[in-house]
Amino acid sequence: MPSPSVRSDRLNALPPFLFDEIDRKKRERIAAGADVINLGVGDPDKKTPEFIVEAMNRAMRDLVNQQYPAVGGGLGVFREAAARFMQKRFGVKVDPMRHIVALLGSKDGIAHLPWAVTNPGDLVCFPDPAYPVYEVGSVLAACRTHKMPVGADTGWKPRFEQVPDEVARAARICWVNYPSNPTSEGADVAFYERMLEWTQKTWNGGRGCIAASDLAYSELYFGEENKPVSMWQARNASIEDTVGIEFHSLSKTFNMTGWRIGFAVGHASVVSALALIKANVDSGTFNAIQVAGAAALAHHDHADVAAMRRLYQARRDVVVPGLRSIGCEVEVPPAGFFVWARTPVGSDGRRVDSMTFAAKLLEQADTVVVPGSGFSPRGAEYFRVALTVEVERMAEAIQRVGRIRW
Repeated sequence: MPSPSVRSDRLNALPPFLFDEIDRKKRERIAAGADVINLGVGDPDKKTPEFIVEAMNRAMRDLVNQQYPAVGGGLGVFREAAARFMQKRFGVKVDPMRHIVALLGSKDGIAHLPWAVTNPGDLVCFPDPAYPVYEVGSVLAACRTHKMPVGADTGWKPRFEQVPDEVARAARICWVNYPSNPTSEGADVAFYERMLEWTQKTWNGGRGCIAASDLAYSELYFGEENKPVSMWQARNASIEDTVGIEFHSLSKTFNMTGWRIGFAVGHASVVSALALIKANVDSGTFNAIQVAGAAALAHHDHADVAAMRRLYQARRDVVVPGLRSIGCEVEVPPAGFFVWARTPVGSDGRRVDSMTFAAKLLEQADTVVVPGSGFSPRGAEYFRVALTVEVERMAEAIQRVGRIRW
């Protein structure tokens, strides 16, 4: 008897989840006895700082933290810590109870935002290529999507003036993500000012376009001059008047990917809508994790965090020249967790297709990277490297790849 078809149309409409396929092939090579160097999925390879673990250890022994998590947007101590972080780090003053909602990691909030603020058939815009969850969340909410093309010629940032007028009028959410996954590109305050000028002109008393910024890598920067900025630092941004929201994650900054904690900060109407969705579909982040998250945010400038930045910079400084030495084009990323590089030119005089490149690296060099075409056809000549292994292993990966002939 054939297997019944149980998947919904919306699930079938999703693009393939790239990392599942990469992980499957990686496991096959490891099972075959290969020494695989994984530069694919961006998961930190170092422990969560001890001061955060100790805060969690103390909090989890409290009875109140063993019960259902705080509802209505998160534990007060966590939201207050997030508000202080926004003030100290970006100079942005917010009300922790009105403007902040705790999340099960920023991915949770990003996926759920369309459920909270769109109706079926609404239009969601995002860069192309981009983090896949902007599209996934939109599709699951039965929205239409518009991909704003970005590339080396645009600085990997959308040019809002080139968005068709009919799209601009219909857009309900506009996503941006800087430092970017996958491109590692950064953005300055002037960029957010242009974005907000574009999104906010549609708010004339009716429904308009919500500005949505994904700032997951705000504390992973290389040099003080490269500190990422917040959308809320734009001169035309007002937490009380600008209909927008920004997502923050503790995952990469504090090596807390498995803890699942983050927060969003934004206009009260958007934050309350997202909080209401979450109140209906999940029970929130374990209170003790929120207490630990508050400790992390209170010490975002801790020596352990600065040491991680130096470690990632050392890895970046091995990868970039190493990739250049084998014929790849690559800019030095000022911040973020990844290196985005262009594939080498093959013997036929053309750039090697990214899927071919990634497959050959795994088969002949036991090295995993993410092909750019997994994010978008526009990334067909690019690939992403995660800075997730020690410097020595990074150097070994470059040596292995250097032995391949294209």
